[in-house]
Amino acid sequence: MEVSKVLWPTDFSNSAEKALPYVTSLTQKYQAEIHVLYVIEDIAHHDSWYGDFDRSHVDKLMDWAEKSASKRLEQVCEKYLDSCPLYIKHIAVGDPAQEILKLIDKEKVDMVVMASHGEKGHYRFGSVTEKVVKNSPIPVTTIPIEA
Repeated sequence: MEVSKVLWPTDFSNSAEKALPYVTSLTQKYQAEIHVLYVIEDIAHHDSWYGDFDRSHVDKLMDWAEKSASKRLEQVCEKYLDSCPLYIKHIAVGDPAQEILKLIDKEKVDMVVMASHGEKGHYRFGSVTEKVVKNSPIPVTTIPIEA
């Protein structure tokens, strides 16, 4: 099996971070690229919370979320992925599972390594992980996280 591209989706949680030793080990062994993905929830599709927001307010919130995510991705990559040959950062807006599956196809990723669930997971598998495992055309390695 040849592994030239590994996808590590992160929500910046401690749970997601537990997958990093596996990601770095694989990439060092195979000299593979790491594709790091963070997905921003699209708040524009939600019903109003306390009244209606105009589009400019939603745009400002989404712009802030993207800048914040970009900064966090940079920090994570510098802190944990310095010893890796190549890492590529991606930020998407939408449903996390759908965006992970889209990136697999777009970047021709060979393998996904992700935590079994996010920070608030009380079950063996989180909903995002379950959707990715069930729908991925490539191997998905899930790192178990104690609830």
